[in-house]
Amino acid sequence: MVVVKGRCAVSNPLTVEPKAAGGSPRSNGLVPLPRSGPRPRKSLGQHFLADGRILDRIVAAADLTRDTVVLEVGPGRGVLTRRLVRSAGSVVAVEMDGALAKELPYRLEFPPNLTVVHADARTVDFASLVDADSSYRVVANLPYYAASPIIRRFLESDTKPESMVVMVQREVAQSMVAQPGRMGILSVAIQFYAVPRLVCNVPSRAFRPAPKVASSVVRMDVRTSPAFKVGSPDSFFEVVRAGFAAPRKQLRNSLSQGLGILAADAGKILEDIGLDGRRRPETLTLEEWGTVYRRWEEAGRTGVEQGGNRCSG
Repeated sequence: MVVVKGRCAVSNPLTVEPKAAGGSPRSNGLVPLPRSGPRPRKSLGQHFLADGRILDRIVAAADLTRDTVVLEVGPGRGVLTRRLVRSAGSVVAVEMDGALAKELPYRLEFPPNLTVVHADARTVDFASLVDADSSYRVVANLPYYAASPIIRRFLESDTKPESMVVMVQREVAQSMVAQPGRMGILSVAIQFYAVPRLVCNVPSRAFRPAPKVASSVVRMDVRTSPAFKVGSPDSFFEVVRAGFAAPRKQLRNSLSQGLGILAADAGKILEDIGLDGRRRPETLTLEEWGTVYRRWEEAGRTGVEQGGNRCSG
């Protein structure tokens, strides 16, 4: 892990917005990206957000003050970072691309409240980035291929953020905020640890280069403790994964397949807690999944191999 800190203060270095020719802001809201610097790397899923209106909505959703510590994942060329250092007390930007990490302080004229860390957010120790006794907020334009594991690491971390505002693929965002009737494994996993809400939808034309899919911004207010008490999150998510083993089947049959037990036994577990075994897994509420888990634990977990695969989206 390589850390590059802002090294000098500059008189109002970040107060001038990029403007179009003629001195007026571009009417389409797009922020011109510098022609120089590294090109976007497809291998890292780089699509640079260039719509100033969306950038402003992200910052507004993060609800920053001059006392806020922000951990930004994937700052890229720093268009969002520029806004964050204006609004927050300090910003720690984690960038996997070495060339972008090295040039970011130069690009932003060394704001004194910026620290750039060259590291992979999927593996870096969050405790090494922020003080253990200080709260922080995550703001991130996440690469599609790494969004779920990065979000999960933050939510399961011993050093959890206070909130997260993230850009993800729209399909992922819809799953994160889904309500009973449309819920999936990711819905349960996110809502077990946080309260998510949709901030806005983002068309592909807002990026350079434009991705082939649409995106959305989601805010998650992270719970100080999970939504309800479980003996082990690993064990809870084993049951959830089992319940979605065959999501198009009735819950009784899906649990039977996922837990490796007879359908009659799965039906008895559901009957004992007053749930109709003919329901689809997607219709259960978060609390009902907790009830299924607790009854399964009480029944002795018959038929389940012991082990800990956490829920993945």
